[in-house]
Amino acid sequence: MIERHGRELDIDIGNKHLVIQRRYEACGAFNDLLIAIWFLIGSFFFLNDALIESGTWLFIVGSAQLLLKPSIKLMSLVHVSRVQNRALRTSSPDQE
Repeated sequence: MIERHGRELDIDIGNKHLVIQRRYEACGAFNDLLIAIWFLIGSFFFLNDALIESGTWLFIVGSAQLLLKPSIKLMSLVHVSRVQNRALRTSSPDQE
């Protein structure tokens, strides 16, 4: 079903949207978990002088993963947009 709300266009793509959204949310949650682990372990490594360099590398890895967070969100938006565009192209003209 296609509905127009002012300048916005809502397209019901049903279960596909839900599946896509859940997959990207799971990916984002896993990424957040890894970030927390790297920073926590890195923090403990800073308590021991012999492990400070390793702790620094864990902070760098965690910081790099922080870049993934908006990338995952953008990929999700692009993916859903493509599915919506495909649904628009396959919908009949009398629904507009």
